[in-house]
This record gives sequence, C-alpha cells and structure tokens, in this order.
Amino acid sequence: MYKQVIVLRKDIGMSNGKLISQALHAAIGALKKSDAGIVEKWENEGSKKVVLKINGVKELKDLESKIRKSGMPYVLVKDAGLTQLKTGTPTALGIGPVEETKVNKITGKLKLL
Repeated sequence: MYKQVIVLRKDIGMSNGKLISQALHAAIGALKKSDAGIVEKWENEGSKKVVLKINGVKELKDLESKIRKSGMPYVLVKDAGLTQLKTGTPTALGIGPVEETKVNKITGKLKLL
C-alpha cells in the first residue's frame, strides 16, 4: 500500500485558504518527484493521502531531515510572500506517494490536521 503525506505548520496563523493552497503545493511538488511506477500503483489503490499538522519550523525542518535521509521523495514548500507570510517562510512538507509502512515510521506520531 502507498500513500502521500502532507504536513502543515499550524503555528503561523494561515487562513484556511492559505492552508489549502500550501497543501496543494506540497502534494503536487512531491508527486512530481515521485517514481512513475509507484505513482501508478498509488493511483490504482485509490490515491490515499493524509494531512498532518506540526507546530513549528524546527519540527518541520527536523522532519524534512529524516525524510531526506530515508531517500523518500519530498518537497519543502516555502511561501512566495505575496499575501499573508514573509517570503521564504517554510509552510508545508509533501512526501510521496511512498510505501505506507515506510513513511509511517517517520510521521506516524504526528496528529491529523
């Protein structure tokens, strides 16, 4: 089984629209970096996704480091600074799709958004 994981920062006061936009940037960015064969399997299984929350930039960067070391495809989203946040503010992390058991070892303790 495969799934995609989106992790959003909850400590910076993004509006619902901004949260959704950042989640979409993370989902699309991570998908573009994923292996085509895995993407096809993931789509055939129903394209499972989960959206999780994290409470600060340090936690997000620590998570990014663990994902990078694991070799999983990911993208760290940094805001363009056009609306609510300063340019370059890290807002989200998109992972995969990847093997569910593999990503759960790293993200399994995070809470749903």
